[in-house]
Amino acid sequence: MSRLLRGAADAVDDYLLLWVLLSVAAGVLVPDLAALTPLATPILAVMIGSISLTLSPAAFRAVRPRALGTILVVQTGMPVAGYLVARALGLDPVLTVGFVVLGAVTPELVAPVMTELGDGDTALTTTVLVAVGLGTLALVPLSVRLLVGESVPFQTASVVEQLLLAVVGPMVVAVAARARFPARIGRYDDYYPSVSALMVILVIGIVTAANAGALRAGGSTLALVAVGAVALNAVGYAGGWLASRSFSREERVAALFSVGMRDFAVAAALVVGAGFPTLAALPAVVFGVVEMSSSAGLVKLLSRS
Repeated sequence: MSRLLRGAADAVDDYLLLWVLLSVAAGVLVPDLAALTPLATPILAVMIGSISLTLSPAAFRAVRPRALGTILVVQTGMPVAGYLVARALGLDPVLTVGFVVLGAVTPELVAPVMTELGDGDTALTTTVLVAVGLGTLALVPLSVRLLVGESVPFQTASVVEQLLLAVVGPMVVAVAARARFPARIGRYDDYYPSVSALMVILVIGIVTAANAGALRAGGSTLALVAVGAVALNAVGYAGGWLASRSFSREERVAALFSVGMRDFAVAAALVVGAGFPTLAALPAVVFGVVEMSSSAGLVKLLSRS
């Protein structure tokens, strides 16, 4: 049984980009999957909780404060970058919300894995993930309120509630459990990222189904969103790499992936769960495909160097 589980976990981890693409295709071809939208929040909670079970207190203590602080400062600029990209492309307020939320959420949950594969400081990326996760309680609603204002009505309380239920709560519980029962929790470390990746696949399929009409229609809107996704991804990579130019190579790789990779599944589930129009999730869906492709390419480039 353990060999079967390990094989299934490897199949999810090793071919995550393929599964994401298949999930997007399933959402486009089977729009009825949108009926599962109410499950987005619990799926997101499992996703965050699973990966957070791998976070040990020892990893946090090993991080250099200056490197952490610099990356967090750059992180706070990503919602602004998302807003500027959307406005430069002339996108409507709903899609602008999608880009702002995408910039404000946590780094992608597989960013520590990509950092490890690129021979970077995995502990630093992991610590950034937790710090930004806790900070989203303020950063997400504040960013939407300041940058988008009342053009897309929303309740701040709903956004905060979704973040507590699906991001901050599961993260705090999982990290506390790891600290309290390190041996017992650590026994299954090889499986937690796979569970989290599986939840990514599920939630992106559901949210894609909710946007199946827009994706099928294609046209200029989808093309502009794709250009915006590429631009935001590139801005994040550039910002992380340049801001960390005085750091060690390992820390620079951590900054690169921590800032450039945005958690598209969290962004997609959050905008849907918080009651924004489903179209606001479209940037996250497109960004996911762009990000998974670009990060894989960067890993190969960093490994060769």
